[in-house]
Amino acid sequence: MGNLLMQMLVATMTSLKIFGLTLLFSLPLGMLVAKGRMSKNPIISNVVNVYIMIMRGTPLILQLLFVYFAPYYIFGSSYDRFTAVIVGYTINYAAYFAEIYRGGIQSIPVGQYEASLVLGFSKAHTFTHVIAPQVVKRIIPAMGNEVITLVKDTALAQTIGVAELFRVAENLSLINI
Repeated sequence: MGNLLMQMLVATMTSLKIFGLTLLFSLPLGMLVAKGRMSKNPIISNVVNVYIMIMRGTPLILQLLFVYFAPYYIFGSSYDRFTAVIVGYTINYAAYFAEIYRGGIQSIPVGQYEASLVLGFSKAHTFTHVIAPQVVKRIIPAMGNEVITLVKDTALAQTIGVAELFRVAENLSLINI
């Protein structure tokens, strides 16, 4: 019984690492992608839009397989499975977070920007002190949904052999039948 519990705890830690690292990398990357999506430069905006459409339009499991196997076939070398999972999840969730950020930023009325301009605020001051607090309030529900989805999606890491909680539980249940 102690060995089973230890395996489950190790697997839980792997799932938590996937969850935590994905959030750590995808939240700021999502903001950069959102800025690119809202760029006035049509080339940047279109490239980022294609990235978002691909990431949101293909299954995460397919993206994980691509991120893990493609470097070997393209460059002749690969990286470890855990790194592939983190990269795959990060680029996937950054696209979702980018759209949430974009929607939140674009939902702020133009009058807020105009009022800040009249008060003499810089663009950076306007964003950090006027716009961002309103955006945070508006995006919390959607961000919460994505975070919950990420918790559930950690189970997909097993497709490329990362022994997270779901995989270990499945293997242990087969042993104890």
